[in-house]
Amino acid sequence: MDDVAALATKIRLRAVQMIAPQGFGYLGQALSSAEQVASVFGHARPGLDRLVCSPGHYIVAPFAAAVELGLMEEADLGRYGQDGSPIEAIGTERSPVVDYTCGSLGQGLSAAVGLALGDRFNGSEARTYALLSDGEMQEGQLWEAALFAAHHRLSAVTALLDANNSQVDGPVDTITTLEPITDKWESFGWQAIEIDGHDDVAIGVALEQASRTSDRPTVLVCRTSTVHGLDCLPDDADGHFIKLPPDLAAKALAELTDRLEHQGA
Repeated sequence: MDDVAALATKIRLRAVQMIAPQGFGYLGQALSSAEQVASVFGHARPGLDRLVCSPGHYIVAPFAAAVELGLMEEADLGRYGQDGSPIEAIGTERSPVVDYTCGSLGQGLSAAVGLALGDRFNGSEARTYALLSDGEMQEGQLWEAALFAAHHRLSAVTALLDANNSQVDGPVDTITTLEPITDKWESFGWQAIEIDGHDDVAIGVALEQASRTSDRPTVLVCRTSTVHGLDCLPDDADGHFIKLPPDLAAKALAELTDRLEHQGA
């Protein structure tokens, strides 16, 4: 598979290509989660392991990765966000690539836990990776799922929490105080590993550690930014829903293409 750092850049490039025709969209979610998604696709075993994308608007990143890895046709991305297309701007039950996604935040971890418990009953060695957002920590259902997973020692569950401090109403910490995030997960019985969410090496090490843990689920608290990896964005860019007029889209495409060339990809 491609080098993880290069794949992360390709995810960002594909996301720009998908969003540019509309002039706006969920680009910030791809910018913040690119290394996480690239790392998961690198570690997951095709046909066995599962991927849950809890915040549906993050689906742009798995779509982008899937095309780069030959799991989706490149032509499919041209239908992103169009009426009637299964390649929707917010993931639904029709979304390819992932095993579960949801529009209502806070539900994905419950699905991941259910999948992992079912795999245990069936004697499967599958692992379940769940991409979560920090804003979801405001939802009670997430914590019910966290308690359940810890009680049943569902070590096959690895959650990647994209802690980008961004939600539709503004910075997460201005809406609800979530800190100390890592301590909260640990108090609920999880192994919590706090890392730089844009450091693909650190993510890889943490995923390996999670796979060797047999007595509890693991959450990677990934500290990220919704404008990471795209220097041309203006300082006041709204990372939750980035506006991308044609001139800015052209700059973004040029910047990311240049970066790929320097990465040798």
